Amino acid sequence: MHVLFVEDESKIANFVQAGLKEQGFVVDYCDNGDEGYLRASDHEYDVIVLDIMVPGKDGLSILKHLRRLGKNVPVILLTARNELDDRLEGLNLGADDYIAKPFFVEELAARIHAVVRRSVGERQNLLSVGTLKLDRITREVTCNQQVVELTSREFNLVEYLMRSPGRVFTRTQILEHVWGYDFNPNTNVVDVCIQRIRKKIDPIDEMSWIESVRGVGYRFRKPE
Repeated sequence: MHVLFVEDESKIANFVQAGLKEQGFVVDYCDNGDEGYLRASDHEYDVIVLDIMVPGKDGLSILKHLRRLGKNVPVILLTARNELDDRLEGLNLGADDYIAKPFFVEELAARIHAVVRRSVGERQNLLSVGTLKLDRITREVTCNQQVVELTSREFNLVEYLMRSPGRVFTRTQILEHVWGYDFNPNTNVVDVCIQRIRKKIDPIDEMSWIESVRGVGYRFRKPE
């Protein structure tokens, strides 16, 4: 899942980013509300983890404006224990959940999964294209009913392409969504990762589900 994380306390930011990435999340991070609001407005995320007290536009203002824009992305608020009024206001503004500091990353990850399940429904957590099936919650991929062992990065890439079969994604788009914005756009990590995925999936189905589009990028094949 692609997470936008807005938090200005560096210690919290560091351990949360590391913990979520270890569990397979793709995390975009910013330390102020103004940048956070711009990213949330301009890009699609699976969930936003938002500290209420951040410099610039505060968390409740960000939430209010996103809902006015019609953005229904799940939002989890981070609060201090004595901020009851803020928590109540956040829930009234359309927050999906809140978590009080200090907290364990494992709890935050569980809450992320919970709000995403509620927002998109169990059916949409299961992606199926031809003989390939992907479960976004259990993070299991099967091909012809055989389990395919993928790394977290490989899983995220397959999921990203499977969401829109037939649509061509550039390498830059794939880098931004699967690796994050801080990655070097001239790297060949996308091509290397695609090759590894093909070696795991193609022999099972005797066809290549991920197609190369010369000079552009990649797309997930539509079933005939």
